[in-house]
Amino acid sequence: MNITVFLGANLGDDQMYLMEVKALGQWIGKKGHRLIYGGGRIGLMGALADAVLENGGEVTGVVPEFFLNRGTEHKGLTEMIKTATISERREKMIELGDCFIAFPGGTGTLEEISDVISQKKLGRTVKPVALLNIEGFYKPLQAMLEKMVEEGFLDRTDLNKVYFANTVESAEWYLEYNR
Repeated sequence: MNITVFLGANLGDDQMYLMEVKALGQWIGKKGHRLIYGGGRIGLMGALADAVLENGGEVTGVVPEFFLNRGTEHKGLTEMIKTATISERREKMIELGDCFIAFPGGTGTLEEISDVISQKKLGRTVKPVALLNIEGFYKPLQAMLEKMVEEGFLDRTDLNKVYFANTVESAEWYLEYNR
C-alpha cells in the first residue's frame, strides 16, 4: 500500500510528535508499505522517512525543484520525484497514494489535506483519509468542519468520510480496514 503522509518539516514543540511519527514509520516499514511524502530530511518529515527505511520499507519523496537549492531533501530515499511547483508536488503525492494521513504540521500540511478532503467530497477519490489527532492537534479543524455541517456548507456524509484518529494504532486500523 502506498501511504501518502502530509506532515511538518519542523519537529514541533511537543516530543510526542517525534515519538508518534517514529511509530508511524515503524508500522509503514514493518508492514512493507511504501511511504509517499514531501521528500525532506529535516523535522518530522526526515524522522518519518528514516523510521520507514530503518524498518525495511520503501520511501518515495516528491520535491519541488526550488527546494533542492535549499539542501533540505533526503538523500537516502528509494525514489525521488522532482516537480516544478508545490501544486504539482501535492498533485503527484495524491496521485501516488492509496490512502492519506495528515500528521501534525503547518500551513502546507493543512493545504494538502484540505485538498484531499475536498476531492473526497467531490467524489474525485474514494481513498481513505485519516488525520492523526496527536495531543488534540486537529481538534480545531474537526470543530471547524462540524461548524460547516451545522451551517449547511458541508454534508454530514462528507464529513464522515474523514477519520480523526487519536493514536497511530487507530489510524493503522482504519487504513487497513478501509483499503
